[in-house]
Amino acid sequence: MSTTITCKAWGTTQGTDIFLFMLTNSSGAFVEVCNYGATLVSVKVPGKDGKLGNAIIGFPTLESYLDDNCYIGSTIGRYANRVSKSQFTLNEEIYQLEANDGVNSNHSASSGFNSKVFGFEVNDDELVMVLHSHDGDGGYPGNLNLRITYKWSDDNELSIRYKAVSDKDTYANFTNHAYFNLSDGDLTVLDHQIQINADKIVAAGGDYIPTGKIIPAAPINLDAEKGINSYYILNDDKSFAAKLIDQLSGRALTVNTSYPGIFLYTGDYLNSKHLNLNNRYCQPFEGLCLECQHYPDSMNRPEFPSALLPKHHVYDEFITFKFDVI
Repeated sequence: MSTTITCKAWGTTQGTDIFLFMLTNSSGAFVEVCNYGATLVSVKVPGKDGKLGNAIIGFPTLESYLDDNCYIGSTIGRYANRVSKSQFTLNEEIYQLEANDGVNSNHSASSGFNSKVFGFEVNDDELVMVLHSHDGDGGYPGNLNLRITYKWSDDNELSIRYKAVSDKDTYANFTNHAYFNLSDGDLTVLDHQIQINADKIVAAGGDYIPTGKIIPAAPINLDAEKGINSYYILNDDKSFAAKLIDQLSGRALTVNTSYPGIFLYTGDYLNSKHLNLNNRYCQPFEGLCLECQHYPDSMNRPEFPSALLPKHHVYDEFITFKFDVI
């Protein structure tokens, strides 16, 4: 492995210094991560013209992330996606969460990890983001310690691994909320081709809360008239989780994960107060998210696979984003 990791000061928030880390492989392709929200800021990989270009939506300044309300590139926790009625029962105790999506809680509301300042370690070719989330943080039980390890390989694969331990039974569901646009500048991703290795999805109502039903997955049609906000249950073969291709640039992305599913969000509500790395304000469908995660609202749906993290057990899940040229 010949990845090098460098960092630079990137500002201050909450009385703490923020740093921007660059992980560069032997070909010069690189990713950038900052310790505010353990956020994936940029991915620069070659297209078929051989030139490096943006593969995700990102911002050039810390201030842009401090003002972001779309979770752009950030780590989501303690629980990704929605929790119905902002509450759950665990060990016969009711836990009340903050509602930020009608009566429901989404991405852990104002206590979400997207707005936390992480500690960090640089271990040879690995960047590790560390966070202590105290008992009661966001309404969730347990003192929870999280470690997120980022590795960037010579063949342009970004590996993200989540490991966590809590001193109480709790629910946990971490993911990365990158918005992919492989074109290096196109206005939307509507001409991208996408494939998810899933035959079924979790049915949801108009508020995106699961109904409890599992239904067949329809063919994916990227359409600005009808955005997609659906949880896809990955097939058992695990050959891949998702594939995204931009024919014009020649960039391709293959996603793999240990999680049972992917939430596909086509960026219907994407916006920003600041200019992004493509020198414009973010707009709907400029990027799409492939959020590898546990089932939404699983704590309130006993028929779903559980996302319970028993006390003193180790949470251990991974996501890989492999970039290629077609």
